[in-house]
Amino acid sequence: MAVAKAYLVGSGIASLSAAAFLIREGGFTGSDIVILEEQDREGGSLDAAGTPESGYTMRGGRMFEVHFDCTYDLLSSVPSLDDPTKSVTEDTFAFHEDFAWNDHARLVDAEGKVIDAHSMTFSERDRLELVACVATPEKLLDGKRIADCFHEEFFHTNFWAMWCTTFAFEPWHSAIEFRRYLNRFVHLFKTFDSMSGIYRTRFNQFDSIVRPLMKWLADQGVVVQLGTRVTDLRLAPGDELTVEAITWVRGGATEETAVGPDDLVMVTNGSMTANSTLGGTDTVPVLDTTSTAGSWALWETLAAKRRGLGDPKVFDSSVKDSTWESFTVTTKDPLFFKLMEEFSGSEAGKGGLITFKDSKWLLTIVLNHQPHFREQPEDTYVWWGYALFPDREGDFVGKPMARCTGREILDEVLQHLRFAERPRILDDSIVIPAMMPYITSQFLVRSAGDRPQVVPEGSTNLAFIGQYAEVPDDVVFTVEYSVRTAWTAVAGLLGLERQPPPVHKGGHDPKVLMEAVQTLHRR
Repeated sequence: MAVAKAYLVGSGIASLSAAAFLIREGGFTGSDIVILEEQDREGGSLDAAGTPESGYTMRGGRMFEVHFDCTYDLLSSVPSLDDPTKSVTEDTFAFHEDFAWNDHARLVDAEGKVIDAHSMTFSERDRLELVACVATPEKLLDGKRIADCFHEEFFHTNFWAMWCTTFAFEPWHSAIEFRRYLNRFVHLFKTFDSMSGIYRTRFNQFDSIVRPLMKWLADQGVVVQLGTRVTDLRLAPGDELTVEAITWVRGGATEETAVGPDDLVMVTNGSMTANSTLGGTDTVPVLDTTSTAGSWALWETLAAKRRGLGDPKVFDSSVKDSTWESFTVTTKDPLFFKLMEEFSGSEAGKGGLITFKDSKWLLTIVLNHQPHFREQPEDTYVWWGYALFPDREGDFVGKPMARCTGREILDEVLQHLRFAERPRILDDSIVIPAMMPYITSQFLVRSAGDRPQVVPEGSTNLAFIGQYAEVPDDVVFTVEYSVRTAWTAVAGLLGLERQPPPVHKGGHDPKVLMEAVQTLHRR
């Protein structure tokens, strides 16, 4: 009898999780799992790299909370790289105990002064519209934007300034996704200004999650094939959805690999960090939409073959609505950290996000606990920021962020802060901007069926995983969503009794609902 194999397309957190669940839940031998990755490095969007000399860079930093049940279940099986007697889950919770966020400067006004963000600054109309959005059945929000459900003043409240910069929502994004977030995170409402309900990993997510997970998978014998672009899946004729072969390009050569009747194929369809480009302290990142990344192209190929496999064009054809820019700052001078600790009233790593509410770019920065990279020297400091409106002219530099060098982006931040030491900080910093044309594409306006089911109807061996597969009730742009799709795919294709835990619904708890209502009425 032939031994079943599993082919996982992409090496982001969804595929890495699927490989782990295949071993842990499905009884697979690691050597029978092959991860096919287009790039030259594993980890997908959970990336981080660099040196003190060239500067560190990370396109983003994902936040966690106590009810990421699939993620914590998975990582409870993975030893921490720093202390193998502890799991990554135990390490994450221990780090939260020591360095929980307690934000005292969540919002900053146009004069560089900290705003009291305890009040959501809601009008009665804002509250009514928010409750109406939460209560509206999802099917009635098909094709609707958030802006279709709220009047203009709502987008000037403290609540929206904190919400959109915590989760990266724009007014033109999907009302369906906004509603899901409201329901999914209602238990965080009461601590929204302090951000004390948000969890972070000890280091960046590549070092804290991807590296230990990759080591665990390598120890199990999982095969990772880098530099491999999957271009097609040959489907068997008939009504059932069965993959018969995988076509990929590697080293300039095209190969086709047969897929046996007991083999499994899991595809990460779409990528929120596809076509990302980096700039430098003195260079501008270029917006790249000239080519289609493999994850998008493969989805388009599959969707054209069969109905019911989603519509990638909903997500990858509106770059102007899904682009924003982040930047990572590296310095050996502790001055900026000292000034920010005085300004914010929090030591680095405990302060949470700081948003310049009135900035035209809508800038947000964060000082992470140091070191933020595992091999980062003690004399090096790294911090991060991003802006939701890179196409708008800055308040101080006089041009759009998208046309700014790293130094100019840092200059804009420093002038918002009114720091007299601005020249010294500018001269002693390495700034690497990252332009990401699809970073919030999973939030774009959609309708039912635009994302494929994790295990499509009629599928015998194919599943979709990651941010563009459909999981009812859960929310995209989270590690939890990718991990949940992986577990759902493994359990569904193998017919396992043990299924992923239900999506947490804090709104079913009367105490949580009462606290949320009280938060909406804060003055």
